Amino acid sequence: MRLRSKLLLAQAPMALVLVLLGVASTRVIAFLGSNAELILRDNYRSVLAAERVKEAAQQLDHAALFLSAGRGQAGPDAAARGRLETALQEQEGNVTEPGEPVATAELRRRWSAYATALDRLAAAPAAGRQAIYLEEARPAFLALERSAGEILEINQEAMVRKSERAQREAQRTGDVVVGVTAAVLLLGVFVASALTARILRPLSVLSQSVRRIGEGDLDARARVVGKDEIAELAREFNTMADRLGHYRKSSLGELLQAQQASQAAIDSLPDPVVVLDAGGGLLNVNAAGETTLRIAQGSPDPFASLDPAVRDVLARVRGHVAGGKGAYVPQGFEEAVRIDSPDGARWLLPRATPLYSERGTIVGATIVLQDVTRLMRFDELKNDLVATVAHEFRTPLTSLRMAMHLLAEGVVGQLGEKQADLVLAARQDCERLQAIVDDLLDLSRIQAGRVELERQAVDVRKLLDEAAAVVRAASAAGRLELLVAPPEEDAVVEGDSQRLHLVLSNLLANAVRHTPPGGRIALSAERRGDAVRFQVADTGEGIARAYQDRVFEKFFQVPGGRAGGVGLGLYISREIVLAHGGEMGLESEPGQGSRFWFTVPLAKTALTAAARAAV
Repeated sequence: MRLRSKLLLAQAPMALVLVLLGVASTRVIAFLGSNAELILRDNYRSVLAAERVKEAAQQLDHAALFLSAGRGQAGPDAAARGRLETALQEQEGNVTEPGEPVATAELRRRWSAYATALDRLAAAPAAGRQAIYLEEARPAFLALERSAGEILEINQEAMVRKSERAQREAQRTGDVVVGVTAAVLLLGVFVASALTARILRPLSVLSQSVRRIGEGDLDARARVVGKDEIAELAREFNTMADRLGHYRKSSLGELLQAQQASQAAIDSLPDPVVVLDAGGGLLNVNAAGETTLRIAQGSPDPFASLDPAVRDVLARVRGHVAGGKGAYVPQGFEEAVRIDSPDGARWLLPRATPLYSERGTIVGATIVLQDVTRLMRFDELKNDLVATVAHEFRTPLTSLRMAMHLLAEGVVGQLGEKQADLVLAARQDCERLQAIVDDLLDLSRIQAGRVELERQAVDVRKLLDEAAAVVRAASAAGRLELLVAPPEEDAVVEGDSQRLHLVLSNLLANAVRHTPPGGRIALSAERRGDAVRFQVADTGEGIARAYQDRVFEKFFQVPGGRAGGVGLGLYISREIVLAHGGEMGLESEPGQGSRFWFTVPLAKTALTAAARAAV
């Protein structure tokens, strides 16, 4: 008998079982549909009522906001109140879930508090409405919205629970059906077992042989006797295994040659190349890595002679790649690590790419330590050149500025109207050039590590006023509203007043430059723990997220932004803040303005006074 006939005869009982399973599945699906309808009927009203409460509350909040701003009419929005009260009554009449009575009572209480706050807002004079809105009405609205959200969440979770319960019930029903079907299945299996035994035995032999071949044992063979299709398949399988064994023996030399070629390729690279596994173990290293880094491949501890700084860099880069963050690309020369060699100090910049397995998982990292010694020296020469040129510009620029001021003020004689305009434009360009030269000199001091801070107690309120005074004329000329919000209590920070003044001036100047007429600039400071947080917020064009991590880099300017300076102000400002022991950051959305902030530690005297007051 051919295998096809045997299989058809053995599968006849299975066909009967499949018919029974199809009928049972149809009944289970109908049961699940009825349960889903019950779930929607029980909780849909509460979900709809909570949504209506939130919608009506938001309409009331909008009306209150316009009223507090003087743009609305006094008196509550009766229609919105009616809708909210109706929705709340519907919810009170449909409390079905555990915890929902307490949440509904809390919603009623918070609605009463919010209604009281709205009445107070409507009855208050126009001058005091904004304070009542911010201190009473807005918090009560947020609390009411949270309560409605809690009821919404309770009913949504109940819907999920009921759905899961329905699934479990359907599962139990299905189990019963399957149990009944299993009895019929056992009978069918008993009838078919005699026929399938002869089929399964050679298939098991063939399966074991396939498994051994997959594990690398190319000597495995399937010994099957017979004339049916399985026996023919076993003979073809044995032929395939024989040919695969011959192929493996013939290609082994080619694989070894390819490996040697790959090793020779990485050994030819002048930069050290280190291949690590996911746990940090050494997989491979080229000749430059062995000689430059003193890595002993093949020894129990290949990193025993490795410089600790290089070891830390390798661990950090490997962790970045193994964590699934992709290839590691350095951000600048400041990430280079210094090593000592017989030829002198060398600087190595790490780069890394993931090493993937056949399944696509990360099993290691290939790390290249690029020798950037010459580039570092060129960068130092460039910085020295910039500092020298800026310093040499300073003396003739001072004389040129003085001459322009004398001409503009008419000390050497009166100028005509056109001459005065030209001199004024030249004086403005001189001032801009002076600012650029000052930025370049500050940059050279920062890069040389020569930024010296004259630390002293600095009054925060006075610092804000002085910084605002510098840009007040420019903001008025640009029709901008300049707001200054000092801290609620007197605060004193420890730092260099001139440097901090420079930071605030840079941030305010940027805000004035990038805010269109009619906009607003807010300068504020508030105490946070042991530091004071300064913030400059504007309603300007904003900064795209793609550029927010780069605005503090040297010479970087946002593409498409308004021209001004050479892109050093924010870099110098951040370095000054870091030198004070603070932090600096940015929060911005395109078209919605930007908020630059930085922190400066409080003066020790202020901390001591605060500690005494706490005692």
